[in-house]
Amino acid sequence: MGDYSIFSLLKQKTYLNIHLCVFAITLLLFSYPSFGQERNKQLAKADQNFEALAYINARDIYLDVANQGYSSYDLYRKLADSYYFTGELEESIQWYEKLISNFSEETKPEYLFRYAQSLKSAERYIDADAIMERFNTVTGNDKRAKSFINKRDYLDFIEMQSGKYDVYKLTINSEYSDYAPSFDHRGQIVFASSRSKNSKVHEWNQMPFLDLFSSTIKEDNISTEEPKKLKGKINTKFHESSTSFTKDGNTVYFTRNNFTNNKLGKSRKGVVLLKLYKATLANQRWSNITELSFNSNNYSISHPALSPDGKQLYFASDMKGTRGKSDLFVVDILPGGKYGKPQNLGDDINTEGRETFPYISDNGRLYFASDGHVGLGGLDIFVAISKEDDTYEVFNVGKPINSSKDDFSFVLNEENKTGYFASNRKGGKGNDDIYSFIQTEELITSCKEYLKGIITDNKTQEPLANIEVSLLDTDGNVFSEVKSDYNGSYSFEVDCDKTYIIRASMEGFNPNDIIFRSKATYETTNKISIDFRREELLSTTSEPVNIGDDIVTPLQLRTIFFDLDTDEIRPDAEADLQKVISVMKQNPNLKIEVRSHTDSRSSYWYNKKLSVKRMRATVRYIIRNGGINWKRIRGKAYGERRLINQCTNDVTCTEEEHQENRRSEFIVRK
Repeated sequence: MGDYSIFSLLKQKTYLNIHLCVFAITLLLFSYPSFGQERNKQLAKADQNFEALAYINARDIYLDVANQGYSSYDLYRKLADSYYFTGELEESIQWYEKLISNFSEETKPEYLFRYAQSLKSAERYIDADAIMERFNTVTGNDKRAKSFINKRDYLDFIEMQSGKYDVYKLTINSEYSDYAPSFDHRGQIVFASSRSKNSKVHEWNQMPFLDLFSSTIKEDNISTEEPKKLKGKINTKFHESSTSFTKDGNTVYFTRNNFTNNKLGKSRKGVVLLKLYKATLANQRWSNITELSFNSNNYSISHPALSPDGKQLYFASDMKGTRGKSDLFVVDILPGGKYGKPQNLGDDINTEGRETFPYISDNGRLYFASDGHVGLGGLDIFVAISKEDDTYEVFNVGKPINSSKDDFSFVLNEENKTGYFASNRKGGKGNDDIYSFIQTEELITSCKEYLKGIITDNKTQEPLANIEVSLLDTDGNVFSEVKSDYNGSYSFEVDCDKTYIIRASMEGFNPNDIIFRSKATYETTNKISIDFRREELLSTTSEPVNIGDDIVTPLQLRTIFFDLDTDEIRPDAEADLQKVISVMKQNPNLKIEVRSHTDSRSSYWYNKKLSVKRMRATVRYIIRNGGINWKRIRGKAYGERRLINQCTNDVTCTEEEHQENRRSEFIVRK
């Protein structure tokens, strides 16, 4: 009885457990679709917020879904972007890491770039550079990648550029967002701030909408008084920011949400974008608010900056023709309140990233913020120097203006070297803060290197004094000339990333030339020494030169000028061609015939055509670069007919042996 009772109890318990398991499985099966349906509803709502740029609202939902254990490519990329687009780059790192590690094949290159920028914001520069290497590999021709590859020493340059400003915190900052300072040319700083006790908040970052404020600049050009909101009709219940004033202070260009005549405009996607407006000052109040004619409901135009003469307006936009997320443009201001056609500032300035917040100094220098040019992280401030050929050269302004966070909206009074900028760096009072600065040193605004060396006798190795050393470009134009000192030393200042010819000359002898390519390394010193060979000029050589002789022998020229299957003259051959030019200039009666050849590979007629191209390239170089009269030089093309070794089609030869046949000869003629 007792045993039976125990057995019955165990049996009942077993049946009970079975029924419980079946019930749980059934419940799970019925509830799983509801869980999935609920999650899909959450994600749909988050995606709706994300597309409307309400990133914080979207993020809250995405985080809740992620914490439930759900993962997907779309979830991780939008979570990461929700931090990235609100300037919280450090917080985006973990989500970009998850995205790239779990969905590497699906991940678009742009997310590699954002991940690298986010790593920089945490000052993880080694990790960021490694990601940029991957970004370069998968994109190939992205300007941001090329800029990184060409400026791998960017941190070294930024260190050289740094320390040229003293930066100060301002008392006008609030616990909210304060940025976009500008001079109103009436002794005041005007800036945008979300400190207004506005009941409305912007969904993008959950901050109150921006208004325009002003504060009087004190005599030290750093301190300011308590800010006051601009008077008149310039501020609305939507965003106003980024001002630029005419020199008389009576007209201002500014950014505002698409809100004209009390009507809110939206794009085709239902998003309220940014436009540029103009206002005039009357009785200390801003009125006559006018929308600029080249605005559109379907793209943003923002952050105006007037040229010093007031005839041009620079701005940022994502209008048609934009290369990246936003580009810098310029438009002519015409009489009668009209404007020309906006012009993109081009590839020297704009990248596939963000270029924004332009400012033109009184000396015409363009300052702007960018995350596409190589910097410390987030937006960095750069200065663009206009060159004679209407191109720009861009330079990072260095620390402490720039940091690993967003640094932007830079303005400068060049007369007293004071100015302002904004940053969301650590240690500020609010979301974005305005800082003042005093510039203490001039920026590095040209890439200069230094070339130094010693001229020695190639036989005795003794230093040679009073040797004329010339610096030429590859066209033979002389940039600079010096004489070696008693130690045989010489020096030049050279531009970065450029090919030069260094020529050492001594009377009665052929010049000694060396081809030199400078790097893209700022303020570096290159050491190029020359062992001077005392080769007598052709006209004075003891060896008689007769009609039909090849001048290669007395000039000790190399005869291999061409790589396989090309007619391009190699840089190492240019020095020898410069010698030919020099001899022809010193011997005005000398006439030569250029004879060009190929190796035996490929067909007879193909080689014939290739040798014609090589002959023409050689003759063209001598005529154009040396200024030699065309009547003194002619050419012949022999193809593979005059091989100087056994390397015919039937014989196996090394590449070096084949190369011996790819030559140009310089034959003295009547």
